[in-house]
Amino acid sequence: MAAGTGGFGSTTDLTRFQLDLLAAITHVKEEAYGLAIKRTLEEAYDDEEVNTSRHYQNLDALVEKGLVEKGTLDRRTNEYQISERGRRVLQGRVGWLTGGGRA
Repeated sequence: MAAGTGGFGSTTDLTRFQLDLLAAITHVKEEAYGLAIKRTLEEAYDDEEVNTSRHYQNLDALVEKGLVEKGTLDRRTNEYQISERGRRVLQGRVGWLTGGGRA
């Protein structure tokens, strides 16, 4: 395990909301553009509305951390994909939550 990874394969400064965003990206059933990710997350939160500004600020933070890759679908729409590093972080977190990994 690399120094400062906290056992999840990346930095330990991710919020629960950011971890939920990583999971939501993997669950989008269509192209993973911002609003589709937001809707997926709201469904997971029992239709509780997610603040749009908070949503995009946290997506940008995940891009900056190298956990999410940002591309362009068209001139007005960005697409987001979880990176390999992001997938390792998410898998590590799931493993820890289910007792299959270490914290």
